[in-house]
Amino acid sequence: MYVGALTLDILLGDVRSLKQKRSVVRPLLAEVQRRYPSVAAAETGHLDLHRRAEIGIAVVSASAGNCQEMLDACERLVAFRPEIELLSARRRLYNEEE
Repeated sequence: MYVGALTLDILLGDVRSLKQKRSVVRPLLAEVQRRYPSVAAAETGHLDLHRRAEIGIAVVSASAGNCQEMLDACERLVAFRPEIELLSARRRLYNEEE
């Protein structure tokens, strides 16, 4: 069993309040979970900043390759959104021994 974790640090476009931030981040999380139902996604950081967000994505799989493919697909989905700038992406892959 493998668990893949992806942390995305994103900069939001023309957002001036936390309410506007939620109106961008919530649909993004919903889109990730709709398109890839086997992943879990949540806003995990920068909760008090209105132009930054940290998105955490996790996937559990029987193979490391499948884990990496799912994380790649989720990263691409977020990176290609025009209203979002992806600042950094950090990955971690855990196996049964860790």
